[in-house]
Amino acid sequence: MTGSSGIRWSRVVTVAKTDLKQLIQAKDFWAPMIFLGGFFFVIIPGVLLLTVTQIGSVEVVSQVSDTLAVLPDSAQAQIEGQSPQGQTGYALAVFLFAPMAIVVPLTISTAVGASTIVGERERGTGEFLAHCPASTTEIYLGKLGASVLPGYCTVLVGFGLYSLLVNVLVGPDVGGWFFPTAQWWIMIGWVLPPFLVLCLSIVLRLSARVSSTAAAQQASGLVSLPLIGIAYSQATGSLFGAGYLPWIIGFLAWIIALLSLTRGVRSVTRSRLLGV
Repeated sequence: MTGSSGIRWSRVVTVAKTDLKQLIQAKDFWAPMIFLGGFFFVIIPGVLLLTVTQIGSVEVVSQVSDTLAVLPDSAQAQIEGQSPQGQTGYALAVFLFAPMAIVVPLTISTAVGASTIVGERERGTGEFLAHCPASTTEIYLGKLGASVLPGYCTVLVGFGLYSLLVNVLVGPDVGGWFFPTAQWWIMIGWVLPPFLVLCLSIVLRLSARVSSTAAAQQASGLVSLPLIGIAYSQATGSLFGAGYLPWIIGFLAWIIALLSLTRGVRSVTRSRLLGV
């Protein structure tokens, strides 16, 4: 299947499937990924929400309630709950756990993307990839897809577990199942993806230019940390904001991501795949 731009998407899928197959077989990749997702999506929220809603720690509820005053008026107006514990649990679940939806996918996908191209040279498979029928654009897009999917799939699974956890622990205090809210759907489906693409378009560019996986990991860390901060602030803004603000944030992020993507495609050349 060929697109209007001459890209054969079947080749893009083949490149992505090859990389994903290697990741599936790598236990040293899956174990940390599962631990990271479980820690941020289940363990930390579970402990805090259980402490606030079920154990009813007065000290914890008081401390968290004090922090609610710093939330924007639009966010405070959305808080529901029939008791201080319920309102605190709602605020924690909806507003204060936003970092996990940003940190987890960017961390996982960056780790994959950093080694995806330079790793081909180190494994000795770069020559095969350089002489395959796929164009460099198709190779780049395949590598991009193989880097995005692990992080985003982890978020989808973790998001499902987190939603179940929140509704079970906080739902009874706010009148029933309420999560995910509309803002969370927009953040996961519209705001998060362009930041993933933006970060990986830069990381893949670095992976194509450096000489070793270690150098790629170090360079990608320096790049991803500020991007994680920016993505977190914008994602939090989309949760706090009302009306069209989340859609505007996502739209602007997509424009920047696509511009970065067009520049990133040029970084993959057959000579670089060969290590020349």
